[in-house]
Amino acid sequence: MAHFAHLDSINKVINVEVVNNEVITDENGIEQEQLGIDFLTQLHNSNGWYKQTSYNNNFRKNYAGVGMTYDKTRDAFIPPQLYNSWTLNEDTCQYEAPVAYPDDDKRYEWDEATTNWKEIT
Repeated sequence: MAHFAHLDSINKVINVEVVNNEVITDENGIEQEQLGIDFLTQLHNSNGWYKQTSYNNNFRKNYAGVGMTYDKTRDAFIPPQLYNSWTLNEDTCQYEAPVAYPDDDKRYEWDEATTNWKEIT
């Protein structure tokens, strides 16, 4: 199955739809993203904008999810920035804390006020 993110006018993912691989496979047996886009546009009778996403993160860095943004320059789906102190890792297109998550088998949550991990007790 192929997965397509439906994007709004500011490239936010508003839905992810599944399309049978047969729909996106051309006469030479090669998968073509545009075939899926054409299918979904016709199915929904709309001019919606769609981008294929990879469930296995094989392309576009991350599997698209509602609320994520498609970045044309990076050709990647990027999750929302949850905390102001976190920065975008350009390789993974994921936001990362300025301090690594502790590796001691305890549970932590991010405390933005201290910009550090706080143990959950």
